[in-house]
Amino acid sequence: MIKLSEGGAYLVDGSEIIEVNEGIEAVKGKLGSRFVEKEEALKSTIAYNILKDHNTSDNMDKLQIKFDKLTSHDITFVGIIQTARASGLEKFPIPYVLTNCHNSLCAVGGTINEDDHMFGLSCAKKYGGIYVPPHQAVIHQFAREMLAGGGKMILGSDSHTRYGALGTMAMGEGGPELVKQLLSQTYDINRPEVIAIYMTGTPAKGVGPQDVALAIIGAVFANGYVNNKVMEFVGPGVANLSADFRIGVDVMTTETTCLSSIWRTDDKIKDFFDIHGRSEDFKELNPGAVTYYDGVVYVELDKIKPMIAMPFHPSNTYTIDEVNANLKDILADVEKKALVSLDGQVEYSLMDKIVDGKLYVEQGIIAGCAGGGFENICAAADILKGKSIGCDEFTLSVYPASTPIYMELFKNGKAADLLATGAILKTAFCGPCFGAGDTPANNAFSIRHSTRNFPNREGSKLQNGQISSVALMDARSIAATAANKGFLTSAMDMDFELTGPTYHFDKSIYENRVFDSKGVADPNAEIHFGPNIKDWPKMVALTDNLVIKVVSEIHDPVTTTDELIPSGETSSYRSNPLGLAEFTLSRKDPAYVGRAKEVQAAEKAREEGKCMGEVLPELKDVMHTIKETYSDVSKENTGVGSTIYAVKPGDGSAREQAASCQKVLGGWANIAKSYATKRYRSNLINWGMLPFIFEDDNLPFANGDYIFIPEVANAVKEKKSEIKAFVVKPGEGLKEFTLKLGEMTDDEREIILKGCLINYNNKSI
Repeated sequence: MIKLSEGGAYLVDGSEIIEVNEGIEAVKGKLGSRFVEKEEALKSTIAYNILKDHNTSDNMDKLQIKFDKLTSHDITFVGIIQTARASGLEKFPIPYVLTNCHNSLCAVGGTINEDDHMFGLSCAKKYGGIYVPPHQAVIHQFAREMLAGGGKMILGSDSHTRYGALGTMAMGEGGPELVKQLLSQTYDINRPEVIAIYMTGTPAKGVGPQDVALAIIGAVFANGYVNNKVMEFVGPGVANLSADFRIGVDVMTTETTCLSSIWRTDDKIKDFFDIHGRSEDFKELNPGAVTYYDGVVYVELDKIKPMIAMPFHPSNTYTIDEVNANLKDILADVEKKALVSLDGQVEYSLMDKIVDGKLYVEQGIIAGCAGGGFENICAAADILKGKSIGCDEFTLSVYPASTPIYMELFKNGKAADLLATGAILKTAFCGPCFGAGDTPANNAFSIRHSTRNFPNREGSKLQNGQISSVALMDARSIAATAANKGFLTSAMDMDFELTGPTYHFDKSIYENRVFDSKGVADPNAEIHFGPNIKDWPKMVALTDNLVIKVVSEIHDPVTTTDELIPSGETSSYRSNPLGLAEFTLSRKDPAYVGRAKEVQAAEKAREEGKCMGEVLPELKDVMHTIKETYSDVSKENTGVGSTIYAVKPGDGSAREQAASCQKVLGGWANIAKSYATKRYRSNLINWGMLPFIFEDDNLPFANGDYIFIPEVANAVKEKKSEIKAFVVKPGEGLKEFTLKLGEMTDDEREIILKGCLINYNNKSI
């Protein structure tokens, strides 16, 4: 089904794979006169050539990328524009689309969400952008329909910014990286490795894109096989997939922790652009005749079966058949994982979901950028036609990804077929993906064709004793389960016929409602500020020395951005840095905010020239202990702040607030064994936080300890990769250990030294 190569490989004529672990002489023997050295053959990947076209440096190993277009939604664009405004923004230099698909319900915080929408519209007018009103389209569907183009690059402030199936290399990053593009700066990365996703065969009836995606995620997540690399989809199997099917697989590549994705394109993708009235944006893309890849994921499409990702991660995958055959064992394993994921904060059991020997689920959701596509919904309607979802606990909600899709479902009768079963059809909205819509009942089990199933992602609150579960599945098997009134069912076990209706895109829907400045800014336009839209607080530069207190210690294998700053209703406060910060780690470590604020109060006293020890008495002994060895340490040259330790933080969303909330509460650093994603580490740096690494499992410090880092500013300036640090033990002295800083660009070091990206760009600071 899925197999991984042990090393690099050559792809010949787009069809034959020759792995280099066979030995270079064997490779030369098979290629003969066509043999090309690795360094030259890697230049034939689709990814390399797109990156080359967008690289502004003269070094393809050290990329400085400028993107063609930008996208953001309504829980990120306010902070991005506010940061850019503070840094001197005058006009959007490239097309920037502001969609409103996350805080669409306006259900929390009074006028907060709609105030953000009006802010977005006014900024699109003032700076020359595009504004997509609520319920028109989810961010990624609008980008597919209206922005993507062959050989282009798009940067979005949402982690699922993936349009590779359409020939566009797209990346999801934290807001500060979009700010850099708005200020005509560059996205600086080392040239990523490229992994071939080599597809063969044709999916079986009942198998959908989510099944293929989950099979790949299950094979590559834990071992980091594609981490921060580009996934390039090639092989004869690609031609057997429709455009919608490819899109459905592609959007889920984010859950592998890859950097980006790209696919070979063909007539089916050309048809997609033709349908959407953008034929000129199609470009045929293929790897070269002899192309080198840094690894290969073999995907036998014909052998993939309907899949399910059990709680609490998209990589916790099984076939549905496996779950039904080993129900008690697998549910017991999920309960065991819950002890880690939920920290024992609530009682959690799944055994009551076994009814008459089958798994009963209370909710089905087909939604968003992954599930809300035209083909997915039509397939679900075909499976459910003439049936009923029943009148018990099970419910089914379907969210088309855009109003044009919604309209076509009405025109072709699929909407009526779904509604007749008892399902509910809703507008384009991302809420079910992050806990702001269709929150299940306590202890309920939800199956979803959406992107993530992290703890609390469905909207439950551990601090209130609430917990429910989400498993990821394809729309086809969700429909099959709905047809069986909530009992888990593989679509391959159903008798149905797919009608495969043709899609017709009605562009007038957007022409009638979407504001498009056509790139023309109106400097006289007034920005509308709601009372919750606040400026970023002042942030000071890095001091010569640093004293940081560990205020949270997390030992989960992976810590998601949802745990660092919860989603759901908290999203309404993302326009208010200090207001949102009150929710930091609230579901993982509720004491964090109070601890961080105690240390921050001492730092504020230092900045005002006052005595820190009077604000935080424990600092008196800490500073006294430090001065016994470092007598020149003073409040003038030594900053005080907080840090968290997590084994592997940053999986999941691109949200910059996972870092910025720590910063506005006085955070100076993170310490981690490693960072789950490049985007989270970038967020730390852009908010002036040191991304320290400590690889040993035996920590020299614990929660509540103080760490002293002498000459930290010099270490950053001098590009030191290792930095001397001390655990401060009053009465015992200083206990030395070493922190690693990892590679940073010169600009990133300057951002750290200045205190944040805003300070870096504001020349008056």
